[in-house]
Amino acid sequence: MSDHSTTERLNENDILDIFKETGALLQGHFLLTSGKHSARYMQCAQVLQYPRKAAVLGKELARKFEGMEIQTVIGPAMGGIVVAHEVGRNLGIKSIFTERQNGEMALRRGFKLEPGEKVLVVEDVITTGGSVKEVINIVKEAGAVPVGVGVLVDRSGGKADFDGLLLHSLIQMNIEAYEPDDCPLCKQGIPWEKPGSRGIK
Repeated sequence: MSDHSTTERLNENDILDIFKETGALLQGHFLLTSGKHSARYMQCAQVLQYPRKAAVLGKELARKFEGMEIQTVIGPAMGGIVVAHEVGRNLGIKSIFTERQNGEMALRRGFKLEPGEKVLVVEDVITTGGSVKEVINIVKEAGAVPVGVGVLVDRSGGKADFDGLLLHSLIQMNIEAYEPDDCPLCKQGIPWEKPGSRGIK
């Protein structure tokens, strides 16, 4: 696997190559966290398991938010933990994460946000952006100020909206997703698999 220099700027094709060579872009029949089905799936854990690759992606995402006086990076467990850590490392600020407690996203482990604290919310992949919205709500409830959203992969087709917050992604992928009743893969009798990290509600 080739390693990119940490000083060179990467374009979208360079980043897509990193995902492909680490096996993060999967083909098949997948049940998504949203409950929809898809023929392709981006499993960011496959690329983030390589620290040098994670460092390259984190640096590239951090570059998009330089100069914004961000004080803390926060991401949802599990997908956002490594991303938040790498972005925080490159911005020279602290990195924390939320996790589910009784089905609700929460700050645990003594993590705190202060009123007025400028916070960047990050995630590995967004489709509907549901987890990111939950994290944004936690930031606001603490009196802190969400200043933007950074994601490795935006697979919403540009439809994800976080109340007008600045959104930067490393790559945009418009991966078609189907309702289970209208899934052509199901109609072909192809069994689905669930590659994500948390259960469907």
